[in-house]
Amino acid sequence: MATPPVAHLLVSARNQLGENPLWDASRQVLFWTDINAGELHVWREGMIKERPIYTGPKVGGFTLESDGALLLFRVNDLARFDPDTGDCRSMRTFTDPGTERFNDVMADSAGRVFAGTIGHTKDSGGLFRFDPDGSVHPLFRGTGVSNGMGLSPDGRTFYWTCSTTNHIFAFDYEAATGALANRRVFYAAKAEEEGTCDGLCVDANGDIWSARWDGHCLRHHAPDGKVIGEIAVPASRVTSCCFGGKQAKTLFITSARGETDPGYCEAGSVFTAEVKTAGLPRHCSRLALTPPV
Repeated sequence: MATPPVAHLLVSARNQLGENPLWDASRQVLFWTDINAGELHVWREGMIKERPIYTGPKVGGFTLESDGALLLFRVNDLARFDPDTGDCRSMRTFTDPGTERFNDVMADSAGRVFAGTIGHTKDSGGLFRFDPDGSVHPLFRGTGVSNGMGLSPDGRTFYWTCSTTNHIFAFDYEAATGALANRRVFYAAKAEEEGTCDGLCVDANGDIWSARWDGHCLRHHAPDGKVIGEIAVPASRVTSCCFGGKQAKTLFITSARGETDPGYCEAGSVFTAEVKTAGLPRHCSRLALTPPV
């Protein structure tokens, strides 16, 4: 039997709610957000002391723009942030009844962004698609906590996590338009046994790596949804993951502090694990946004 990958501490960050890890291959750095602290962080090889590069309104998720800026999806707006200069500019306001803030976002190959939200109740919030022409399309509402997303290697299947129902769903995906169809359950998790499905990423084999809030692990799913392995993480609330590193075979794993975590543990920190299969590259967003007058 193969030895399962092991998660090792990368950054002793102790974030309140570490989320949305994103590897920038051009800069060879990892970005992530501490949502509750209203901070963005960065790590690069050889860094001695990590510190936030942004403080401000909560960032529920962000994408890498084609010009190297970060597009921040905050509480009620979208903002462009330059990680090299620290310049941040609000580009578009966003309001939706019952929505608390954005939560987990993903760009596709056309530069669209799929952006989920957290609702004030389990019956509010939703998933939206922001198109390059600036238009916004509500895909569905009443999701409660919308979470991790990904695309299959052939670009024909879209995965979306509903933390409220603790399901990962699969959809037929039309790359030309960004349309979703034929919603079905990819995996139904049991909270008492494995925690709640949170962020996810997809590897080159089409396998899904899903973080488990209150589950102490990443779960490794085959393309048919079957659990085929897991990576234990020394924190109860594992929030998300992404692939990166020089060969894209490093999983970067974020976490949050949990009420049941002992005071001496590294809950809220960032961890890494080396795996055999490379991850899929993350796409850049290309939205036509202009700052409000």
